[in-house]
Amino acid sequence: MPAPDLASGTDSLDHEFSFSKADFDRVRELIYKHAGISLHDGKHAMVYSRLSRRLRETGHKSFGSYLQWLEASTGPSGAAEWQEFVNCLTTNLTSFFREEHHFHALKDDLKPFANGSAGKQVRIWCCAASTGEEPYSILMTCSEALGASASVQLVSSDIDTNVLATAKRGVYNADARGLDATRLKTFFMRGTGANSGKIRVKPELQRWVEFRSLNLMDAQWQLGDPFHMVFCRNVMIYFDAPTQRKVLERIHRVMRPGGLLFVGHSENFTEARDLFKLRGKTIYERV
Repeated sequence: MPAPDLASGTDSLDHEFSFSKADFDRVRELIYKHAGISLHDGKHAMVYSRLSRRLRETGHKSFGSYLQWLEASTGPSGAAEWQEFVNCLTTNLTSFFREEHHFHALKDDLKPFANGSAGKQVRIWCCAASTGEEPYSILMTCSEALGASASVQLVSSDIDTNVLATAKRGVYNADARGLDATRLKTFFMRGTGANSGKIRVKPELQRWVEFRSLNLMDAQWQLGDPFHMVFCRNVMIYFDAPTQRKVLERIHRVMRPGGLLFVGHSENFTEARDLFKLRGKTIYERV
């Protein structure tokens, strides 16, 4: 099915559902209000492709009908549909040890916690768990730096409940990008029979992580004690400047003074010097 051409802001006649510029603007308003995601004009085709699946599954014949129904939805069923709406429009691009320099830096930054010398548990938050490759990369690094008996707690969250379910399972293809033979042997179990070609994260690594659904737009985050480190990589690129500032202020509040914030390669927060100072390549220190 060809993607709709909405550059003119009018309905196209060669696609399944009616989808006008007004519909797109309504989607853009709703996802911004609900999840802080800022969709630019070039996202028409993406929105059509992803949300059209929900129209088919819910029996709606146009985006206008679906969006009207969504906004009127209340109670548990309404909350569930809002979650499906968000799941459709979030982007999940990840791999093991993506932006590898962060994990080399993390290994060095964990040295004060070696052999319990810091006298306390190291607490880390991964803001965008996606399908789990990033949090498990963090935990593999912790194990390599501190040993299997270390005291580590990783809170790993995402707004998308579908990808969180995959992360919790911890099952991946054996040829997953970013994993070398040593780490495969150390941290994963290989599937056999019907599960041949699959790998599963070992329980001793999974015991360090708690996966939870979390919307960064929520007014309050119940995350426990302050964090020593926060990974919030390639998340802010989907927010406009006011939303970025709001989220940075909230991250600042849940971190320890001197804590480290790891961000994506295209993200720059030097204008938030009152909150974070640049410590290294895409690594900031909480002030």
